[in-house]
Formats: sequence, structure tokens, C-alpha cells
Amino acid sequence: MKHGVYTEPEQCRRIWEEIWPAQGIFDLWPVRFCFQEAYSNPLQFHTIEQGGKILGCLPLSWNEETGQYVLFPGETWKGKTWLEQNRIPVTHPEILNQLLDDVPGSLHLRYLSWNPVFEGVSQTRQDEEGYLFYPGMYDYSFENYWLGFSGKSRKKIRTEFKRFEDRNLSFRFNNTADLDHLFEMNQRAFACDSYFNDPKFFNAFDRLASFLSEMGMLRIVTISIDGEIAAVDMGAVFNNTYTLFAGGTSLEFPGIAKMINLHHMEWACQKQFNEVDFLCGDFNWKKRFHLLPRPLYEIEIQKPVPQFEWYRDEKQALCA
Repeated sequence: MKHGVYTEPEQCRRIWEEIWPAQGIFDLWPVRFCFQEAYSNPLQFHTIEQGGKILGCLPLSWNEETGQYVLFPGETWKGKTWLEQNRIPVTHPEILNQLLDDVPGSLHLRYLSWNPVFEGVSQTRQDEEGYLFYPGMYDYSFENYWLGFSGKSRKKIRTEFKRFEDRNLSFRFNNTADLDHLFEMNQRAFACDSYFNDPKFFNAFDRLASFLSEMGMLRIVTISIDGEIAAVDMGAVFNNTYTLFAGGTSLEFPGIAKMINLHHMEWACQKQFNEVDFLCGDFNWKKRFHLLPRPLYEIEIQKPVPQFEWYRDEKQALCA
């Protein structure tokens, strides 16, 4: 078996597209490369190969700020990455451990989808939880889902929604100009905690929206009340999964987030999607709206600071 190290984007793309199962939207190379173009973190894809076949791959980026290797493309902000359902395409724990040992520095690999080989890696632990809605659990009937709320909760939500409906409420879809309002409202609501305060992330997200729009996967939902934008959400549909990436709501319309979230679930029932992924972060509403948690995992390994720089310059290095 041979250990390969690849640092050129085109080499890494070929490896990715050869061995990666495109199960979710975050598995798509162009989606991740939107962030690579914005962050420009040095790539370092490690492989174990035998007879010209790749047995395992660890797709890494070097993050200068944290002094660690993170999963490609390394869109780290405030010590955390954003992309989820990350995968390590390895089928044997010995190969994964060899890949981890061969990395010349500390690693922090986050938001990993479960792989049974993780049981053989002592540094694996549970990370945050993603939250999902499964329309099939309700026979693709939004009414069945709605009846899962208590009568008191349904009455309270209807009362909130009536205040909006009495004020000339309207929906519109896929107006890309509304993304500017999403970014603005998100920054206003979360201040310095908004990812969009980071120019690199903002640039990457803008690239992502353009790519998804070109591919026909982008979905933008906008709610207006009396002609004023009250909420904007951005998501995408891929492989019969509806993923919600980000949203913004106006502070002028408290409770509007409930309306737009319920809209996503109703639409998913109509389209009979397998799942709706609301990503990580509870924000105090996901459990109350009966979303189901899905654990993600992380691997963190501390190593001495590397004393060599060969990996920054070599296009490819192989050793027995």
C-alpha cells in the first residue's frame, strides 16, 4: 500500500469525483469549491492506494488561523466549520488510523456523518446534532403533522398567523435579489455571531447561490407583509432532500419564522421529499416543532507543530 498526498485542486477534484458517493448536496465538489475559491486554504488530500485503487481518502485543508488541518474546504469561522454531513470514504479502521497518523499536524474534523469505522478510532466523539423533518413519517400529509401539536399550540400559532394574514401577506419564490435582504436581516438579528459578517463566508455563500441557481437546485422563499419583506430563507433540493442553508427574519414581525418554517414542511409533504434538513443548531424551536435530531461526529487529534514545509510545495508525494 502507498500513501499519497495531493495538493493541486485538479488532482483533488479527480480523486473526489472518483470515490465520493454523492448522497447529499454537501458531497458535490462544486458546492465545496465555492468555499475553496473564497477561502483559498491550502489543500492536502491524503490517500491510501493499492494497485492503482484508492482504498481511503482524507480530504483536508490547512487552516492558518487555528493551526490545524480541517476537512476540505476549511471554511472555519470562530473556530467552527459550517458544511455538514462530511464523509471520510474509508471501509476499514486500520486504513483510517493510518491516514490520521500520516497527517503532519493536528486535526479537527467536524460534522461527520457516522461511519462504522469510527468505532476503531479512539479520538472520535459526538459533535453537534442536525435536525430533520421526515415527511414520510406523516404519510406525506401536512395535516397529519399539524395534528401532532397540542390543541393549545395550534390555537396559539393560528392566532399569530392571523395577525399576518390580516395585513396583506404574500409569498414569492426564487427571487435572487431577495438574498440581499436575507443577509441584511441575518446580520441584524445575530450581529457579530452572523456568519455573514465574515467577508470570506459571505463571498462563498454568494458563489453557492449562483451555482445552485444555474443548476436549478436553488429555492428562495420570501414572505412579505404589507409590501415589506418579513422573512427570506435559502435552500436547495438535491437527491430528494430539501436542505435549508440560511435565513433572515425582520424584527418587525415576531413569529414570522414559524410561518416560513411550517411552509417548508408543508411544501416538502406536497413534493414527497425523503427529508428536510434544517442543519445543526437548536435555536429553541426545532424540538418544539417535532424535528428529529441526528448526531454528527468529530475527530480531534493534537500533534506537535510540523517542522517541515514539503507538503506545501509538493504536487504529489508517495511513500511505501
